[in-house]
Amino acid sequence: MKRRGFLGRALGAVALAETPLARAAAPQPPAAPSGPLVWPIKTRRAADVRTFSGHTNTVMDLVGRIGIPPSLVIFSEGNHLMALLSEEIAGAFPAWAKAQSQYSDLDFDNLVIATMPQPIVVQMIRTGAIALGNLTLEVTRPSGLYPDIVMGGPAPLQELRKLGVLEPQARYFSKNRGRALVVRKGNPLGIHSVADAARVGARVAHSDTVEAVSRANNRAAIETMVGQPVTDAFFAHEVDHFPGRTGITHRDVPEMLARGYADVGLTQYHLISYWVRTFPDLFELVPIAGAERLPVKIAYGRVIDPLRPRAARAFEEFFFSRARDVYPRFDFTRMTDEEFGAALHLD
Repeated sequence: MKRRGFLGRALGAVALAETPLARAAAPQPPAAPSGPLVWPIKTRRAADVRTFSGHTNTVMDLVGRIGIPPSLVIFSEGNHLMALLSEEIAGAFPAWAKAQSQYSDLDFDNLVIATMPQPIVVQMIRTGAIALGNLTLEVTRPSGLYPDIVMGGPAPLQELRKLGVLEPQARYFSKNRGRALVVRKGNPLGIHSVADAARVGARVAHSDTVEAVSRANNRAAIETMVGQPVTDAFFAHEVDHFPGRTGITHRDVPEMLARGYADVGLTQYHLISYWVRTFPDLFELVPIAGAERLPVKIAYGRVIDPLRPRAARAFEEFFFSRARDVYPRFDFTRMTDEEFGAALHLD
């Protein structure tokens, strides 16, 4: 399959109507954008293994080793990767399992975790493959690169249930703080609200067209918080494409700001908080008043007849013993007793 077609890149900018609130012309991208972001590696590598990690498009969202049998495979939406891949979760799980008598015989040396946008997670499972440049990975049961667990929002999990992939009930485990804005360090345009961004005609980066539901939800959330006129002005200078866009929001949006293709980004609060911690000299977080009223929750889905059933049971036991305390450390909202682990019915 062709990578460009698979990731569903948009080929042109979306032209939205200008409103009186967008008084200034949108700033133009610089003639020579700065270099690409270099994301930190999340796995331990042997010193003599050649590693390519020079830019945003270096398979940052597939963690683990391909070519040997996986110990466990998790497919997940990417916006909570900072918690899932942390030392408190993925890092601590193997030692925890080894200390449990019922799981001590299992080898958890190779956790394989995909942290892609939800539509891509569904497409990987539905089509049985994903293309990374010239390399195509088989996402099938015979290949072993097939999920035992899928984490995501209600809609994609329900879609996978219809495809016969998931059991009928999932469990909620995280709740975020709603959306926020991200700007370049120093906030050169003085953006302190959605209305500020609209007034100065700031170029807006948010979900790619491959994430149509996320794009629609972003707009609906902003309209709920600030009204339609400001929303129309805010999205009037939406940037839909830039050279090299992958369709992975949690990589694309910071790249667009760092390289001067956009002036402000819109996404989940905890994700921007992660970017600010990772690149403190490049980005700042701008809260949106009232955003916490529109949180997004993620659920944990069990795959029917998983390839590694005992490993999947072990991870679920471990995960639900830790996630409620760990996720707030990454700027998620702490869930109540009633919320954490609550059932999500997928039928």
